[in-house]
Amino acid sequence: MTPTVPTVGVLALQGDVREHLAALRAVGAEAVGVRRARELEAVDALVIPGGESTTIDKLLRAFDLVEPVRERLRAGMPAYGSCAGMILLADRLIGAIEGQQTLGGIDMTVRRNAFGRQVDSFETDLDIAGIAGTVHAVFIRAPWVEQVGDAAEVLARVEGGPAAGRIVAVRQGPLLVTSFHPEVTGDTRVHRLFVDIVRESR
Repeated sequence: MTPTVPTVGVLALQGDVREHLAALRAVGAEAVGVRRARELEAVDALVIPGGESTTIDKLLRAFDLVEPVRERLRAGMPAYGSCAGMILLADRLIGAIEGQQTLGGIDMTVRRNAFGRQVDSFETDLDIAGIAGTVHAVFIRAPWVEQVGDAAEVLARVEGGPAAGRIVAVRQGPLLVTSFHPEVTGDTRVHRLFVDIVRESR
């Protein structure tokens, strides 16, 4: 029996939308941009791309998407967030600007811009639970996870340098986040992991 093709939306308000769409299609998903509540209703899962978390937060409110996304998350919709998406799926933030909100969903505390400014961007190889072999990870003004609750599973930590031990990938049920940008490397294994999560949840 051929597995059904999941429809995965990419929040298309700001950030690496095109790159996520391409990666999802490469691993067998139907990938579509999501800007409106009616488009959100038509997808099985949602990717929140890297970009600027404060800008995405403001645009979510401007497009009246905050409550529709939160309702879908509460109902069990799978979601994957990279970089800014990790911030938006966190229940708690450190370093948020005044008035900044998250969508929530993962019992974790995330520090914005934890690795520093744009000039402090870096690349490293990571071992990620559930993915065979190392993954080359690109960090751009990236957050990290300060603390996770009992329901959240740490999938990866930085293994060397001044940030050694910092949590950079987490899963909680159908929700997955990374502080790095797999969509910019051409390696689709993180997206394949997420699409597998989507299929499991259906």
